Amino acid sequence: MPFSPLYLILLVLLVGILLAFVQVGLLTIAFEKLGLSAASTFTLLYASLFGSLINLPLFKIKAEQPSYDMFEAMPALLRGLLRQRMPEFTGKTLIAVNVGGGLIPIVFSWYLIQHHPLSLTEVVTATAIVSAISYVTSRPVPGLGIGMPIFVGPVAAALTAILVSPEHSAPLAYICGTLGVLIGADLLRLKDIRKMGAPIASIGGAGTFDGIFITGIVAVLLA
Repeated sequence: MPFSPLYLILLVLLVGILLAFVQVGLLTIAFEKLGLSAASTFTLLYASLFGSLINLPLFKIKAEQPSYDMFEAMPALLRGLLRQRMPEFTGKTLIAVNVGGGLIPIVFSWYLIQHHPLSLTEVVTATAIVSAISYVTSRPVPGLGIGMPIFVGPVAAALTAILVSPEHSAPLAYICGTLGVLIGADLLRLKDIRKMGAPIASIGGAGTFDGIFITGIVAVLLA
């Protein structure tokens, strides 16, 4: 296991926070603002949860051997959460798409576009803004993938949605938040994957408990 016990503890705490969100109704409130019923909300939640376990392989790219200096350049907090060793280098990185953190948010964003009076200009403008912010604030994490401060996406998406379309800020916040992070922190960063020596790079991150899920929910709550 490349992760330290402290990382696993933090993951358990994150799951606990998610369950607390459910218990106090924040998830329901968020998705009610998007026009979903309680049943549809939990269907989407569980689909994202189980979908996060599935990575669909797309293609492989040649990768470079990461250096120890790259690891040392990581923030001290990240070095403390990870055991100080690189994954086995094979010379190639598998590019995959995560079902829970990639495909489902894309499909749900398309659903929102179809069921809310949002113009193509509003969607493209808002998504482009969040994509640019995500690209600037994301960084390659040697041996793992692309890292990004978790609340940058939600705050950027909420503020952008309010400015671009105040009357429909909730659905636009979800759309530009999820698509913006996917484009800015994942797709536009594929060129950086070659230099990190990661065995697999998943578009959509680790799925439900990664940035895409949190971005969508928090962005809607803030908008």
